[in-house]
Amino acid sequence: MKFLILLPFLGITQASPFGYQQTQVPLGSKDGFSLDLEAQRLIQLGDSHSPVWVSEREKIDLKANGVKFFDITDAVELGSSAYARLIGETKASFPSPNATDKVKPVLKTLSTKGPKKNLKEFTSFTTRYYRSKTGQKSQQWLLSQIREVTESSASRSLQPHINVNEFKHSWGQNTIIARIEGCVDPDDIVIISAHQDSTNMWPFLPAPGADDDGSGTVTILEAYRALLEANFRPKNSVEFHWYSAEEGGLLGSQAVASEYEKQHKKVIAMSQFDMTAWVKRGTREEVGIITDYTDEGLTEFNKKLVELYLDIPYVETKCGYACSDHASWRKAGYPSVFTIESSFENSNHYIHSANDRIDISDEFNFDHMLEFSKLAVAFAIELGDWSEK
Repeated sequence: MKFLILLPFLGITQASPFGYQQTQVPLGSKDGFSLDLEAQRLIQLGDSHSPVWVSEREKIDLKANGVKFFDITDAVELGSSAYARLIGETKASFPSPNATDKVKPVLKTLSTKGPKKNLKEFTSFTTRYYRSKTGQKSQQWLLSQIREVTESSASRSLQPHINVNEFKHSWGQNTIIARIEGCVDPDDIVIISAHQDSTNMWPFLPAPGADDDGSGTVTILEAYRALLEANFRPKNSVEFHWYSAEEGGLLGSQAVASEYEKQHKKVIAMSQFDMTAWVKRGTREEVGIITDYTDEGLTEFNKKLVELYLDIPYVETKCGYACSDHASWRKAGYPSVFTIESSFENSNHYIHSANDRIDISDEFNFDHMLEFSKLAVAFAIELGDWSEK
């Protein structure tokens, strides 16, 4: 019903499949956009909702009104395989953190220097919207930085065990995957992720995306750098993912999760970092642990990591259906978790606007961001060396 209430806001000139009318506004080619507002997309608004067809224009309006959804047009089968049902029905259990001797030395090498430099450059693109030319250019820039970090930080002995690749998408902005091959159980995979794209409420407007999710992007890149410099060679494979098109309805992560599901890949844990920099003035600095649409056991494990390795406490919070890329992996049956900069109600109110910038407020905090890099490092080492057997 929530969706039907919002639809009259869209404008009225042409019949829509909902019994309402919809205005079609030409987007043009500003900044090299390639977007057909009349194109039909299949979206899902909740586990109990049947998928519905909407236009790209309707998708934009829904996003602008804060409605979260999967765009399942190209991933209708995600989570429907017998393999996904099997792993989804198997209750995952996780150990108590026990690798402090390995984790703590790496935490000491983390710095705000790289994140500050990288985020300044990453937010200089007019927008990182996934269907824009600048969105493609920003992805290529990010890819170059990840490869540079790999070459400069990994030892000669570690280099052969690392692969950095693009997972290609039809819209042109590709997902990036950096994989550290496991030395004992390489088929067991731990994923640490963020999304690289940004959007304004209207996609053709500027969207620097400093917090959403430039912060998560550079947060996990800093963790990746520190792990390589520590000559980290896990027993399980550890992958860092930078997803494309999260703002389009989790398109990039759905595509990757679908492929892993088809190949029956064993993802033992996935952790999403989306918005890690904001501390609302007058509130306590804390880590938001999302408790809805996440794996219960892995969430409890994540809390233990915060308590053991971070200098700030956690707070339980909720963000709703399909609110970030962890949801794609949960839908495929894999254990996934999501951490955010604060309780959801205290998170950055400038997102999806031209004011999602580093310099807009002293509430944007690189030291806070560093706490999340600690969490990513701890997640990688603790689960990278964990065996279920």
